[in-house]
Amino acid sequence: MTLAATALAVGLTRDAGRVDRTAAPASMAPAPASVAPAPIPPVLLNGTDDAFIQLLLPMNEGALALIDTLDDRPSAADPALRAVLGDIRAAHRAESVELRRLLAAGNRPEQNIHAGHQMPGMVTDVALAELRAAPAAEVSTRAVGLLRAHLAQTVVLCRGEQTAGGSPEVRTLAGRIQEARAAELNALARQPGGTGAPPAN
Repeated sequence: MTLAATALAVGLTRDAGRVDRTAAPASMAPAPASVAPAPIPPVLLNGTDDAFIQLLLPMNEGALALIDTLDDRPSAADPALRAVLGDIRAAHRAESVELRRLLAAGNRPEQNIHAGHQMPGMVTDVALAELRAAPAAEVSTRAVGLLRAHLAQTVVLCRGEQTAGGSPEVRTLAGRIQEARAAELNALARQPGGTGAPPAN
């Protein structure tokens, strides 16, 4: 793990309890995945920018895999939760497109430098396996807990990027993602298991 990634992913975790749960305006949410993004000029990424993007991409992939797992258990989540998960899925896919565009504009290769690491907020293969094996009555609550931990940790990472990032483009995107995560946390709070402190995973 690089020094920059460690500082971003671990050192900033101490601020995890200060999650802003104010709902984000709809205009601040990431663009829908169906909208083709316009080309952007080259950007200059510092170590924090690169570490932020390289960590958030696999975190988003883990959250998307969790939502896909619930799709395979149609009796394990009610329609209200599925609607929330659908919105989270669309936002995460759109964010990942933007993150990859910025990485390419910064002439940085995408690297999963955290593969195999137990990172805060990361939905791991072990967690997914446990979710697949859980009784249907427990799946929704477990899934919501995992997603809340992911969303809350992303807020921490976004704060760190806005403080120490060098690219205005990445800092701006981090601000939008932070606001989107606050809205997503509010939506999950209305689901079973959606209140209280996010669990460590």
